[in-house]
Amino acid sequence: MNAKLLFSAAVVALAAALPAAAQEAGSWSVSLGIATVDPKTDNGNLAGANATIDSSTRPTITGEYFVYKNVGIELLAAVPFEHNVSLNGVEAASTKVLPPTLSLQYHFDNASAWTPFVGVGVNYTLFYDSDSPLGDISIENSWGLAGHVGVDYAFNDNWAVRLDARWIGIESDVTLNGADIGKVEVDPLVYGLSVVYNF
Repeated sequence: MNAKLLFSAAVVALAAALPAAAQEAGSWSVSLGIATVDPKTDNGNLAGANATIDSSTRPTITGEYFVYKNVGIELLAAVPFEHNVSLNGVEAASTKVLPPTLSLQYHFDNASAWTPFVGVGVNYTLFYDSDSPLGDISIENSWGLAGHVGVDYAFNDNWAVRLDARWIGIESDVTLNGADIGKVEVDPLVYGLSVVYNF
């Protein structure tokens, strides 16, 4: 089992085992942090070559509104991630990525400082400023499902630190000089560490 799967399994196990404090309807939380987008190892085939995409780490921000007790709607935003695309191990393109993600989340209810949560949602990935020495490259924007697990540790009623992981489904058609050269399959795990303010 690779490190990404081990990390995700550990977060899920932690969420299942730990208790949490209640979030009331009408309350908000915001977080500021940093996240690493780590694409899966096999990223498809472009122009007859195996594609690989490197990881990228950038600041993130989230806002969550609790529509019911412990049930929130969260929006994830970030500073643009930057990724390099290699074909058969040779760097062939670069792109910038914005991946806003909207999730419905459940925060488990009990009396501990630890608050595990799970969520499911939808992602829209915007690719822009794509560049390649091979010519005019374009990567199509993508819609996909997203899953989210994590845990907050509360220092008091307002402040907490969060460790979380997401899976995002990202698959996009790629054209070079107007010709279709295949589909890139990103499907990353996204690991985050952030500070949360509840109000």
